[in-house]
Order: sequence, then structure tokens, then C-alpha cells
Amino acid sequence: MRIEVSPPDQIVVFDGVCNLCSHSAQFIVRHDRQHAFKLATAQSAAGRALLIESGLDPEKLETFVLLKAGRAYMRSDAALEIARALNPPWRTLRILRVIPRMLRDPLYDLIARNRYRWFGKKDRCMMPTDDIRSRFIE
Repeated sequence: MRIEVSPPDQIVVFDGVCNLCSHSAQFIVRHDRQHAFKLATAQSAAGRALLIESGLDPEKLETFVLLKAGRAYMRSDAALEIARALNPPWRTLRILRVIPRMLRDPLYDLIARNRYRWFGKKDRCMMPTDDIRSRFIE
């Protein structure tokens, strides 16, 4: 399955069974008034296809991914790139980019490794509500 994405699209692929990841996706939807982002769960056919097309293994994904202009942002880079496009005051978080990735990513990885234990896991993927369904790639 090949998903065609036009260059201006920004797609966030996230773990749909992870409570933290699902809440993060809902946060993006709430604070992205320009509708700059589309979302896909890593477990969906579209999410898996996008990850594979980007050279990522959907079975070993320990991060959410921002696909933007042909590039895959991961870990703290993805979070800060997303923050950059959100409405104020959230876009000010991009200032954290001054912290070197080698310091940011270990903290990100610690949370990612423990996300199910600390925040819980659903039995099935997050299902978007009718009011946000148009923001998801299915």
C-alpha cells in the first residue's frame, strides 16, 4: 500500500494503544488550530505504510514520528518540531532545541521505554471521535 502525501502535509504517526501517545495526539489536535498536522496510528495500515516507506520498522517503533517534507523526525526532534507549529504558548517550547540532542533523547527514551508501565496501554487502538476523524489518515 503506497500513501501519497503532498509536500506541505505534516503527518504524526503514533502508538495508538499507548495512553501517553494517544493523549499527546489529542493535545496536538486541540492546539493545532491551523490543522497543519494529520495523524495516523502506527498500528493502522496507513501508519504502517508510511513508516515502512520512511525506512522505519513499525514493529520496533519506540517513538512517535513526524513526517514532514520527505523527512522523518523522531524522539525529541519530532516533539520540538511539532511544538514549533502549534499555537502559542506551545511553540515557545522549541527553545529547548538549544539543549543538545544527546541530552534530550536519553530522557525521551527513558519515558518511551516505560510508557506502558507508567501511563498504561489500551487493548485496542485509539479511535478518533467524529469531530476529529478528518484529522486522521485511515
